[in-house]
Amino acid sequence: MDLKDYFEKTNGFVVLSTANKNGEVNAAVYSKPHIMDDGSLAIIMNSRLSHQNVEENPKAHVLFLEEGPGYKGMRLALTKLREEQDSELLFSLCRRCYPKELEQKDKSRFLVFFRVDRRLPLVGSGK
Repeated sequence: MDLKDYFEKTNGFVVLSTANKNGEVNAAVYSKPHIMDDGSLAIIMNSRLSHQNVEENPKAHVLFLEEGPGYKGMRLALTKLREEQDSELLFSLCRRCYPKELEQKDKSRFLVFFRVDRRLPLVGSGK
């Protein structure tokens, strides 16, 4: 199953791990990523620690645990490609955003695009 199909059809829990330029690691819960037509993975991020980390260090990691019994899911090693701030595309993809006109005026959101460098099973090395 390709990633776009997988994330559209599979419910689960997402953890995004990032590190700053000094290697200090952060992990945070996120909504499922969006897989774009060009194959990049996009995540909507608020202006918080995870976003600050990918500004300093473009490497990140997604852990996706499928809903249900057992340990099913995947891990994705990522590299940041680019980002958009408060764009129309961001608001069109957002599952939990208020309409743009109702968003807090001082709150910025970022649509951050990543290249998927490696795909691994949730458990094991994938070999």
